Amino acid sequence: MSSYFHGIQKIRYEGAQAAGDFAFRHYNPDEIVMGKRMEDHLRFAVAYWHSLAWPGGDPFGGQTFERPWFGDTMDKARQKADAAFEMFAILGVPFFCFHDADVRPEGATLAESLGNLDEITDLFGQKMEETGTRLLWGTANLFSHRRYMSGAATNPDPDVFAYAAATVKGCMDATHRLGGQNYVLWGGREGYETLLNTDLTREADHAGRFLRMVVDYKHKIGFKGAILVEPKPQEPSKHQYDYDVATVYGFLRRFGLEGEVKLNIEAGHAILAGHSFEHELALAASLGLFGSIDMNRNDYQSGWDTDQFPDNVPEMARAYYEVLRAGGFTTGGTNFDAKIRRQSLDPEDLILAHVGAMDVCARALKAAAALLEDGALEAARKARYAGWDRPENQRILASDLASVAKGALDRGLNPRPRSGRQERLENIWNKFV
Repeated sequence: MSSYFHGIQKIRYEGAQAAGDFAFRHYNPDEIVMGKRMEDHLRFAVAYWHSLAWPGGDPFGGQTFERPWFGDTMDKARQKADAAFEMFAILGVPFFCFHDADVRPEGATLAESLGNLDEITDLFGQKMEETGTRLLWGTANLFSHRRYMSGAATNPDPDVFAYAAATVKGCMDATHRLGGQNYVLWGGREGYETLLNTDLTREADHAGRFLRMVVDYKHKIGFKGAILVEPKPQEPSKHQYDYDVATVYGFLRRFGLEGEVKLNIEAGHAILAGHSFEHELALAASLGLFGSIDMNRNDYQSGWDTDQFPDNVPEMARAYYEVLRAGGFTTGGTNFDAKIRRQSLDPEDLILAHVGAMDVCARALKAAAALLEDGALEAARKARYAGWDRPENQRILASDLASVAKGALDRGLNPRPRSGRQERLENIWNKFV
């Protein structure tokens, strides 16, 4: 095992009065919330890329972290795996997530890269069996390498499309072998920078065909997990084809994939799209697409995706309220797609970032559950639409325009507006958070 986190003991629940930093004050995995263990509600996962592979750079400066496992060799990859599973054990998280490029070095050829991934997959399998840690999802990095500068599935070069397909197949095979509960596709470079060289119709058709190939391969190998697409606006491309939940839904409907694919929704991406996190979650649930979440936050004074750990209980409670209203997670979970700040250099910083975030999410979940169990908000929502439950008003929806118009005239309708009572509902909300 790694010695990177030497001296840091397993984090345990000690309650709100815990004296030290290295303790959970609110996250009690065995606490029952709405009839289910808290751990089974939240289904926490550590993101391999930010926690173990990110060097601490930003758009204006390079590497600040010095990790003993940094380096493009298989020995370093194995050392990184040792540190990863030590970290998972310290935190007691049930899951982790990875891209292929996070866990293995790039080979001189495609075959060598896939071989490196196979070797690390075997190592992961051994460590998962030893520790009980599970894989929430795997994915392929189709955005960092220069070959993907014009996209992967939407690339104008057929060779890049084929290379990306082989990479995804390898990652799906690895995810399947490890019992992953989902497979994620994130189109980090699927967009355009100028319309002067872009064929929108062709690129969309190719992206749709690529996703159909993924779905067909899922069924071919018997993968039982969900295929998830992660919406992402603008950054880094000028316009990305998977901008938000509504855009992705339109794309899935266009290619007949809405029954095969669900969504992995990130808090920071929702904000970049001009929405709230809870809006994107509620819309995904409404469309039958809710799958999993990437939990983080943006700096509201910055216009880019800062991927910070969550620290705002009221905001997270809004998110978990929608998760619970959607029935909770099935194959999905709460993946911390978040990174410590580039000045946070110590191993303790990496652990404590997760400890704080897990506590924030636990407090938010309990607040959201209490609101749902109280029932006042849902009763108000139901009362607002109660008129539509009457048979005579249901008939309006089954009629044609002329018949509805005639009925309105015959009844001499002159509707009076009714209050939406927003402030009253906000006051109810604030009693719990």
